[in-house]
Amino acid sequence: MHEFKYKNNRLYCEGVSVEKLARKFGTPLYVYSYATLIDHYSKLKSAFRQINPLICYSVKANSNLSILKALVSKGAGLDIVSGGELFRAIKAGCPAERIVYASVGKTDGEIRVSIKRGILSFNVESIAELENINRIAKIFNKVANIAIRINPDVEPKTHKFITTGKLTNKFGIDFNSAYEIIIQRYKFTNLNICGLHMHIGSQITEADPYVAAILKLASFIEKLKGQGINLKYLNIGGGLGIVYDKENPQTAEKFAQRILPLLKKTGLKIIMEPGRFIVGNAGILLTKVLYIKSTPVKKFVVVDAGMNDLVRPALYDAYHQVLPTSYVPCPSSYEKVDVVGPICESADYFAKERKLPYVLAGDYLAVMSAGAYGFSMASNYNSRRRAAEVLVRGNKAFLIRRRETFTDLIRDEIIEP
Repeated sequence: MHEFKYKNNRLYCEGVSVEKLARKFGTPLYVYSYATLIDHYSKLKSAFRQINPLICYSVKANSNLSILKALVSKGAGLDIVSGGELFRAIKAGCPAERIVYASVGKTDGEIRVSIKRGILSFNVESIAELENINRIAKIFNKVANIAIRINPDVEPKTHKFITTGKLTNKFGIDFNSAYEIIIQRYKFTNLNICGLHMHIGSQITEADPYVAAILKLASFIEKLKGQGINLKYLNIGGGLGIVYDKENPQTAEKFAQRILPLLKKTGLKIIMEPGRFIVGNAGILLTKVLYIKSTPVKKFVVVDAGMNDLVRPALYDAYHQVLPTSYVPCPSSYEKVDVVGPICESADYFAKERKLPYVLAGDYLAVMSAGAYGFSMASNYNSRRRAAEVLVRGNKAFLIRRRETFTDLIRDEIIEP
């Protein structure tokens, strides 16, 4: 699953001791494994090799330029959701024809730049957005490629905050409205409506929701063909789950076995938008134990990382395995503790009622499966500096983002005279 393993009771990322990284670069510290990152991308590509899909990595999962560049160099495209992510995609060297742009709220400025760059397609979420892209494309005398994002109204069986394929969600267009749009596509003189898109949610651990959604889209595609309308692309989004706790998510091969036959029948070029599946288990958050605090009812391990560094537990009550970076295995040495940070919020925790080996102030802990939606959702809450990031390749470690300074915190602020 990943290249974070114990060697002689010390945790390593590939060939590098993570404790050495913590001492060299300080904590909190994000550490990524290049081998894990590329292995997960390669597994997905291999599983679907029969149809050779364009795999557009979801930038929002982890947008570090070194992560993007590593994947783009292996042939990946990028799935973006903002002008800032487009800027990153271009900086990382991604060809515009391998960039797809989602988001329910694209601004005029973001649309203009994307059209000028010549991205592969916009995933469009509403009639109002279609009209706006058409208007802007006409100004530049361009024709923009469009994929209509369909809301298939399926239950993805995931957390309600990361469910996106139900009609009660803000995303996508229902089938009837999409049909009317495509039938009357001649109204949009500067758009090429050439594909369909779906994204039903995130951290989905079984294929059934995808099967249900793809079957609905396949039927819709056949309905369009009956009207003489032949599309080019089918973008099935992302959302493949990973192991955080006791999940048993499908492998890339098993996922492919379930949906490949359905995708082949459509006859369309397939686009995929995985994020977490590729980068989630390729990263950890290293943190240092500051204090051990005991109360009459609980024992707390207070660490120097906080919810500003990794918000998933506070936001989703998400589980992340927490491991000591160095320990001697001994079942009797385990105790039940809460691992908490320094932020002034009761939601600032990484683990509750968790059995961990005895640790002392000065020890280091690794919060696992932090590669996706870790740093990318980090903030400066409590005026805390965002962490540094390191990428490990074999026996070498590369600083790919320096730790923020206090000056960085106030760089753009202006004190009123």
